[in-house]
Amino acid sequence: MQKLRTVIVDDEPLSLDLLRAVLSEISDIEIIGECSNGKEAVEAAVRLQPELLFLDIQMPGMNGFDVIKSLQTDIMPMVVFITAFDQYAVDAFDLHAVDYVLKPLDGERIARSVDRALDRLKNDVDRSFKSPLIGAIEEISARAAKDESSEKVSNNLPDGMKRKLLVRDSGVVKVIPFDDIDWVDAAGDYMCVHAGGETHVIRSTLRDLMDKLDDKLFVRIHRSTIVNVERIVSVTPLQKGGSLLHLIQGESLKVSRNYRESIRNLFQ
Repeated sequence: MQKLRTVIVDDEPLSLDLLRAVLSEISDIEIIGECSNGKEAVEAAVRLQPELLFLDIQMPGMNGFDVIKSLQTDIMPMVVFITAFDQYAVDAFDLHAVDYVLKPLDGERIARSVDRALDRLKNDVDRSFKSPLIGAIEEISARAAKDESSEKVSNNLPDGMKRKLLVRDSGVVKVIPFDDIDWVDAAGDYMCVHAGGETHVIRSTLRDLMDKLDDKLFVRIHRSTIVNVERIVSVTPLQKGGSLLHLIQGESLKVSRNYRESIRNLFQ
């Protein structure tokens, strides 16, 4: 049986050493990368495209949740969160069928997570891994902000707001002009909207947003990803026919073979 190509991520060296030691004893695992922060994790996921990611949540700078939001749905691996979170977060993971391992790490629990990943890989033909992850993250965020309130924003927007996206974040409504959006990634009932180095999660469909955006400015590069062409700084061809787009904020996005003509026409 083919081994699960796995990347492990933890900012604590001792925890990373223990995780490596336990996984190295599991015959179904091949560790292809190790990362000590969120930025490295995103780069490794794009470059190595693992099937499984053991991901620490509480890391300085870009935490584990930020890593999930930053990855395209179509290259998202299965994820096992490593966390010292308390019960309300664990309940959210259970609600959305997201696997996790509590710290201090336990070898038996890690092995059980691997078994679950193998079962899911076998049964989930669509590889729809990102949607439940975002659902769990949003559930945790909602619980953390349950004492905060926000004013309801009317859908009857004035004309000056028609080309802007309204995003609620911890009781604050942020206004994002469409032209400031770098790229958008859809995950089930959620969208991760990336603008100015920040990621905003909203409930919507990709089709609804695409109907509002300028089709001369935004192009589809994957079944769940659209990009602002003015944010592209370079393109790297891939061996299997696709390519990587490198954006002004430093992100790298994969263009699938089905959409490569759209990008090729832009640079002729």
